[in-house]
Amino acid sequence: MTALKLLAVVVAVVATGLADVRWLRVAQREHYLPGTVSRFALRWWLGFGPNRVLAVAAVLGVVLSPVSPLGGVVGAAGIAVGPFGYSLRGRSPGPMVLTPRLRTVAAVTVFVQVVIIAAAAVLGAAVPVAALMALVAPLVMDGALAILRPVEDHKAQRYVDAARTRLQQVAPTVVAITGSYGKTTTKVYAAHLIAATRTVVPTPASFNNRAGLSRAINENLVPGTDVFIAEMGTYGPGEIAELCSWCPPRVAAITAIGPVHLERFGDEDAIVRAKSEILDGAEIVVLNVDDPRLAAVADARAAAGVQVVRCSTEDPAADVAVRAVDGRVLVTRAGEPVADLDPLDVPLGNVAVAVALSFAVGVPVSAVATGLPHLPPVASRGALTTLSTGATAIDDTFNSNPAGCRAALATLARLGRDDHKRVVVTPGMVELGTRQAEANAAFAAQAATLATHLVIVAHTNRAALLAGVGQVPPEGRAAVLVVDTHEAAVAWVKVNTSDGDVVLYENQLPDHYA
Repeated sequence: MTALKLLAVVVAVVATGLADVRWLRVAQREHYLPGTVSRFALRWWLGFGPNRVLAVAAVLGVVLSPVSPLGGVVGAAGIAVGPFGYSLRGRSPGPMVLTPRLRTVAAVTVFVQVVIIAAAAVLGAAVPVAALMALVAPLVMDGALAILRPVEDHKAQRYVDAARTRLQQVAPTVVAITGSYGKTTTKVYAAHLIAATRTVVPTPASFNNRAGLSRAINENLVPGTDVFIAEMGTYGPGEIAELCSWCPPRVAAITAIGPVHLERFGDEDAIVRAKSEILDGAEIVVLNVDDPRLAAVADARAAAGVQVVRCSTEDPAADVAVRAVDGRVLVTRAGEPVADLDPLDVPLGNVAVAVALSFAVGVPVSAVATGLPHLPPVASRGALTTLSTGATAIDDTFNSNPAGCRAALATLARLGRDDHKRVVVTPGMVELGTRQAEANAAFAAQAATLATHLVIVAHTNRAALLAGVGQVPPEGRAAVLVVDTHEAAVAWVKVNTSDGDVVLYENQLPDHYA
């Protein structure tokens, strides 16, 4: 092997290693789902100009490597330094964690790469194959994730079995909650209301998949627990049904249906079908019928003989209604008053479902009425805080759906003053499929109308957000600032806001988004 060929192989191996480090972070943050690594890699390489140029150079170099080792050097070098903007070390929410599962993914990925390159070396094709391995590192990693998925499921089964046994021993009333959004908020509100008269254990944070739910049961469910609230999420059909097979709910709720995870589901009808798996076998079904799709589900379940509780923020005749009327919030049950409250800076639909769940497990009306004025804040979901500058912050960073964005902007408009800044900091919404650009443009147009300043973060939705701003006449338009990172946006807020200003942090994407 000539010195140039050896150099090409060395550079390619180094580039492959660097690529593995970069894309392992994506694998971990995207819950080890096969296919996600390649999808995010393509987004980075094709997302904006400089990376596209570098990608073309890398591909050409790899294609030409069988003709000249210099092509392999160029191609591998391009992969080693790119994509621009995506660092080796994690910035937000932090560096990847070397868990046993991540180490296993890394080991299988590297093993496959080494075997292929070694075999190519024996056959005299080390340069082009080594360069190709650097280029297709995301595909190899996705292959490793696909191979390991059944292995990981098998390893996790013992925790699921332990959770099933714990549930049978403690025998709580299981309340299960799902929805495109509002799951965690509704869970927190329901736990608060139920705790007035029952011993209740909710799943912590967003522990809503197989591993998280089984862990929550094994670590937190103790004898004497009356009610266990299980938040259940899904990325596709069959997942919630599998959760319910070993954590069967007596009471099940769907909070909302919206265009979330459309890249995986395709459309809302598929989302309804997947979410409705939570209702199968439940004695009591709680549904937010403000959504016509869930109203149809309610009718179908009632026709099948299931006890259905219809919740609404619009219909005063609903089984549970929580409505904003003349500056007050009126809570009714089958038309009868439950509470008359001061305005609530919370999603009223989530409150309605939480109230219905409380009644379903036997909490008295008086206890619910007492608890409603004191609903706890939910971290990163519209929570109000005071910044070091004295400005009020609306922390809605764990949010990526059109309805939630509209609600957050309404809160900004209510809290803001005409003589002070009203700032929106956002990277926009993701996982909305073909509707993502349109939804972000609509959001930006509304934000540019209501806010005095709009800070657009990163590249993922930059074009769509700027297009939305362009729909607003210049004389009524917010000042627009474009930054590359959330940290840069926070730094701007620290310098440019003061007491009386309001800052809405709407969504925050981890740094594996461009």
